[in-house]
Order: sequence, then structure tokens, then C-alpha cells
Amino acid sequence: MNTFYFSDEFISMLVRFVILIVFSVFIIHFLYFRKSKRRDFFFTFLLTSVAIFFLVYFMIFCLEDMKGKTSIGIGIGLFGIFSIMRYRTDAMPVREMTYLFTIITMSVVNAVGTAVTLSELLLADILIVAVLWIAESHLKMTPCKSIMYDRIELVRPDRFDELKEDLEKRLGLKIIRVDVGGMDLLRDMAVLKVYYEKPTEETTVDDSIDSKVKLKMSELSDSKQ
Repeated sequence: MNTFYFSDEFISMLVRFVILIVFSVFIIHFLYFRKSKRRDFFFTFLLTSVAIFFLVYFMIFCLEDMKGKTSIGIGIGLFGIFSIMRYRTDAMPVREMTYLFTIITMSVVNAVGTAVTLSELLLADILIVAVLWIAESHLKMTPCKSIMYDRIELVRPDRFDELKEDLEKRLGLKIIRVDVGGMDLLRDMAVLKVYYEKPTEETTVDDSIDSKVKLKMSELSDSKQ
């Protein structure tokens, strides 16, 4: 029965929201943040989860009297939202984009899953977390970092040993391989992606150096691939 303050669906919404928050925080904190240490994406993922859940849920709630049109309205609404949700300041790394898509998927599933029981909803969330945990635990990733390198005369195939020795001396890391990105011959600078043996727990930020001659401050950080 509807009252002035709450509708009949309020308890169901609250329970589903709590379930979503518990699983989202577990994914973000224990699976993503434990390796990446990226507080900016922690904030983004958590707030996106909350916003998408309430947005989708109330879209369904407002359209529940329009029989046969609910799914159409939700589809159009989500299409509009996702079409404008672009991260234009910096390209989002593949790993972060995967986590963002997973968080959005869980939010939508928990919001629209009114036709399934709570046990089925919990099972779906548990399976998502299990797959993420397996992927994070068993997929080996080689740590790497992008750097601006000034000794451009060493960036040649026949002088790789000298390049490797110089990088190991400067960085204090055991170099595995080096990828060369953009080169600025006017300023004698090159963009390198250096892969190295993992000495300790590393910060992970995936990035790309294809055709780059400059790096942004946000890209001058450790990553794994």
C-alpha cells in the first residue's frame, strides 16, 4: 500500500541497493584498488554504480504504468546516457574501462531485476565477482612504465644492450624489454615503454605510447600489461 512517504517497492529497492553497494565496494576496493591504487577511478566507479542504479530503477518506476513501453523507454534512456558519457580529458585504460562496464552492468541488473528472486540476483552478483577474482588472481601481467628518454642515440636496434644498461642504471629495475613510441628529433627525446621484473607490489595504470612524442603527467606512472 502506498503512503505519503514510501511506496510498496521501497523495501525491495533498499535491499537491492544494499546488495549492489556491498558487491560494488568489494569489486572496487579488494579487486581493483588493491592493485591499481587509483583513487580517482575508485570515486568514479562507486558514484557511477549508485547513479546508474537509481536512474534505471526510477525510470522503471515512472514507466511501470505504460505497459509494453517500459523496456523501450529504458533502452532509449540508457542509450542517451551512455552516448554522452565520454571521458574526454584522458583516454581510459582498458582495465579501467572493463571495470566500469562491469560496475554499470551490475547496477542495471540489480535495478531491473525485479522479476527475479533475491537469491537469483545474489547468485548473479557472486558469479561476476568470482570471474573477476579469478582473472585478477591468475592472469600474469608484466609491470611497465612509460618514460621520456633523452639519450635518443641509444634508441637503435644495434645499441639495445647499451639502452637497457642505461635504463637499469637510472631506474634501478631489471629490464625485460623496451617498446619505442614517438620520437622528437628536434629536442632529442623519445617515448619509451619499459617492461621490467616486478620487485614489489606495483601501481598499475595501463597506457599506450603509439605515435606519441609527449606524455601527459597522468601517463608518467607505472602500469601493467
